[in-house]
Amino acid sequence: MILLLIAIFFISIAFGSIKMSLEEVINALLRNSEYSYVLWNIRITRAIGGILTGAALGVSGAVMQKVLKNPLASPFTLGVSHGAAFGAAFAIIVLGAGKSHSFGSEAVTIFNNYPVVIFAFLGALTSIAIILFLSCFKGASPESIVLAGVALSSLFGSATMFLQYFADDFQVAATVFWTFGDIGKAGWLENKIIFITFLVGITYFYLNRWNFNVLFWGDEIAKSLGVNIKILRLISMFLSALVVSVCISFLGIIGFVGLISPHIIRFLIGDDCRFLIPYSALMGAFLLCLSDFIARTILSPVVLPVGIITSFAGAPMFFYLLIKRRRF
Repeated sequence: MILLLIAIFFISIAFGSIKMSLEEVINALLRNSEYSYVLWNIRITRAIGGILTGAALGVSGAVMQKVLKNPLASPFTLGVSHGAAFGAAFAIIVLGAGKSHSFGSEAVTIFNNYPVVIFAFLGALTSIAIILFLSCFKGASPESIVLAGVALSSLFGSATMFLQYFADDFQVAATVFWTFGDIGKAGWLENKIIFITFLVGITYFYLNRWNFNVLFWGDEIAKSLGVNIKILRLISMFLSALVVSVCISFLGIIGFVGLISPHIIRFLIGDDCRFLIPYSALMGAFLLCLSDFIARTILSPVVLPVGIITSFAGAPMFFYLLIKRRRF
């Protein structure tokens, strides 16, 4: 898996609208050349952003599915993505934080992007807070939490459409453009922030790998073995959603990676969290980098948002896994 990830990383930085030979890539990495700026400030940051974001989505999806005991749990189905989209739409349309400007019929650029990022992050955190609040109620089951996430997705989606109805053409275009997941938005600063939050999250998850394994046998057995299920569930859900919120607020909505990656790993090596957690991160990183490579090359020189590719590929793959494992 690591070798595949390394391979797709170097393929990603070598191919694009401007193709580079292996010699040109090495020269650009080691010394100043005509391709150095493109390589270091566009392609490498993009590839690193894909690795970090894919890993964050993969491990967060694995943990959410584990603690909620629901194979459909993911950042997308729990409303985190839609909460972020509403926050971004609110900043762009109501506050005018991300002023949009068209350079022609085919291009829309968002200026003053960080207020949009902040409000997208706050929107995602609002979704998390509601989910965690509902989970505190006595008798709240993992299944009901997932259903609450679906309801939140619908609520935030409706609120976003309401704002768009009163927006002008540029604001609608800017809002829609933001929702297209695109790891090309990641720079060195964004990657550092994503890396720090991901490191905190995966460290906690891996330290609790045995506790996650015990959850398989049921809450009562886990309690008898000394696992504080309520605290474990709350902290795990919070950290999972926090890591994902940081990624989404910078890069937009990227669906299905967090849903599919853990299922592929379970199919290949099983459900043991000693392996599920790190390998879900690696699989998520690989899938997102591969999807981004396809997005950049399939209609070259046109670069598609990676969210389009993950959605197209993720839906049929998920149906295939459901049929293969007979988990209807």
